[in-house]
Amino acid sequence: MMAVDPNRAKAFPGLGNDPRSVRLRVEALERLMERIFIIPGLNRPIGLDAILSVIPVAGSTAGAVLGAYMMWEARNLRMSRWQMARMSANTGFDWLLGMIPFVGVVPDFFFRSNSRNLRIILRHLDKHHAAQATVTVEPVEAAGEPSKPAGP
Repeated sequence: MMAVDPNRAKAFPGLGNDPRSVRLRVEALERLMERIFIIPGLNRPIGLDAILSVIPVAGSTAGAVLGAYMMWEARNLRMSRWQMARMSANTGFDWLLGMIPFVGVVPDFFFRSNSRNLRIILRHLDKHHAAQATVTVEPVEAAGEPSKPAGP
């Protein structure tokens, strides 16, 4: 197995085996699989997973293979067997639903296995690699300025 030069990994984020690089890769894969486009009028995101599901059997299988890459990254993080089993069940269920010709596209709008698997991985990373944890902050209004106009 080839080792990645630490200096190169710093220059190109996402190439290393460190938790930050893994986080970047799985977030990018989830975005590709579940949220590339937004359907106009419905304002629902759609990704490669739903697009591939249009092709019976082969499309669903290709989506499952790409989802399996996310599980491989999770295995490299030494996630628990329970977490791996949940991720496998999510990917397998999505694959099974996609095997239904033409109807298999519909579940991809509602059951997003890659998004579910990403949440499992991020919870693990935030718990076991706290230095790489992300914090989301809600925007705060400036002091003295009301966030809503005053009533009559």
